[in-house]
Amino acid sequence: MALPVISVEQMRRWEAATWESGKTEEEVIAQVGEVVASHAMELTRPGDAILLLAGKGHNGDDVRAMAGHLPGREVSLLSVTDPAKTRQKLPLDLDPAPALVVDGLFGIGLNRPLDADWMQVIAQVNAKRLRVLSVDTPSGIDAASGEVQGAAIRAEETLTLGAAKLGLLRPSASEYVGRLRVAPDIGLSPCRETSDLLLGQADDFSGFPPARPAGGHKGTFGHLGIMAGSVGYHGAAVLAARGAARAQPGLVTLLTPDEVFVPVASQLQSVMVRPLVPGEITIHSITGLLIGPGLAADDLPADLKETTGEMWRESSVPMVVDASALDWLPSGKIPEKSIRVITPHPGEAARLLSSSADAVQADRVEALRALSAKFGNCWVMLKGQHTLIGHTEGEVFVNSTGNPALGQGGSGDLLAGYLAGLLTQPLLRENVSRTIRFAAWQHGAAADELAGQVPNWVVEDLANRIGTVQA
Repeated sequence: MALPVISVEQMRRWEAATWESGKTEEEVIAQVGEVVASHAMELTRPGDAILLLAGKGHNGDDVRAMAGHLPGREVSLLSVTDPAKTRQKLPLDLDPAPALVVDGLFGIGLNRPLDADWMQVIAQVNAKRLRVLSVDTPSGIDAASGEVQGAAIRAEETLTLGAAKLGLLRPSASEYVGRLRVAPDIGLSPCRETSDLLLGQADDFSGFPPARPAGGHKGTFGHLGIMAGSVGYHGAAVLAARGAARAQPGLVTLLTPDEVFVPVASQLQSVMVRPLVPGEITIHSITGLLIGPGLAADDLPADLKETTGEMWRESSVPMVVDASALDWLPSGKIPEKSIRVITPHPGEAARLLSSSADAVQADRVEALRALSAKFGNCWVMLKGQHTLIGHTEGEVFVNSTGNPALGQGGSGDLLAGYLAGLLTQPLLRENVSRTIRFAAWQHGAAADELAGQVPNWVVEDLANRIGTVQA
């Protein structure tokens, strides 16, 4: 199930409640050591060298507790109590380069700038560009604010303990945290801390989407209409349509400008393709609609923007709006109980809010809520590292999958199509939140699988993989 993202103060309260229940710090540290060691085993192979960097505090104790649980690995433990001396020894420990460095120099208690010796130790580790697993938080990051305290370890993965900490999701921390994972079961008492910000987990989607009814037919699974593509951007229409088809709605109809009709239609088989003709912008009998991917040329049908606004205000079918079409949306109310989703990246969000991308990134949750409020309490998928899903009030979910290779043209078009293809299906609307979150999770999980197999995968590969990852 999704896990709460909590403050450092909440984490301290949770720990204090555990000690009051009779559990000792030593017992928890021992269990943390086993949990982190298990993860380190997954990241390495028999015979690999692992260097454990353990600081003076409990974070260091957690790493020291790993040492006896790494069978088949060549383990070196470096307890760093005097960083000035460590600076002299560390180059020897890093040559030859270990397969994995486990970072336990500082934990969530760090809230002041590091001195020069500590920064030099961190710089030595970073300079080697090693595979680093940080325990709880990358050393040098203030887990409350996400700010770098002079220098910070650049981790490939951070395995945070108990629950994710708010600072680890801040943009200032993102390049140091790497892939954020949570070890929820570390021996603490049951968590009573709550949060509106929740980190999604794979088991949120166990058994989803549900099995299709044996007597189902094309009509059972809906008809998605897509308006996408233009001169110079026809590939966006193709990718959106392919993403939609991977979600397996009963039918998909794509309207695309006449100027790109041939290159778009020639790349699609099961998708029905029609010219987007001024004055005739309609798709009959649809149960879902996607507007936006690739609609970026200057010579689009004059009535397309007006039609988009009318549909947003009046249509009874679920709508997903992406890319250039975001700028055509009217603010204000939407039909009661309607399903409306917008999928901006930070730059688009900034434009919609008359703000800046930096301001959006500084408080992504607030930006999401402001966007939702502006457009009638619609659902918002605010893309980026740790994509957010939510609306004006209530829970906001953080997607836990994906990697930097998603930052290539067409990735968002594919996601928009896949999401719209899911929401088009009446059977997948019982829990709209779950369906939207599943689209983001599946998109990122497919990218993660590809990254583990093909270092230079492209979006066409992702189009063939999305929808195949099992939770």
